[in-house]
Amino acid sequence: MTDAILDYIPIMVMLILALIIPFVILFIVKQITPRNPARFKNTTYEGGKDPIGEAQVRFNVSYYLLAIVFVLFDVEVLFLYPWAVCYKNSVVLEAIPGFQLAAVGAMTIFLIIALVIGDIYAWKKGAFTWTR
Repeated sequence: MTDAILDYIPIMVMLILALIIPFVILFIVKQITPRNPARFKNTTYEGGKDPIGEAQVRFNVSYYLLAIVFVLFDVEVLFLYPWAVCYKNSVVLEAIPGFQLAAVGAMTIFLIIALVIGDIYAWKKGAFTWTR
């Protein structure tokens, strides 16, 4: 075998172990778990009382809109950090002519698209007004 193939043997072993170990653990747990079902243990809650109402509760849409706004700002911060680190590095700024202007322009366009358009969309959908 060549050296290139030998380098992949540990990866293959880890892949095989990652595929086998969860099933082995599930089998062992199934074998050692005590099996003594009772009427109260099969109910939704083991508190001794019968459940009242539905198990699924409908949430207001504003929760989801607020989550979208959070993801919008979270993704922006995720992109701003590496940009700021690269922009701070003087080696990168000096090595590529015009990089400074291009970096500022690209981030400005990104912020305009992500922030302004995302905020306008969320505002029109009513994500910032909380209903009581």
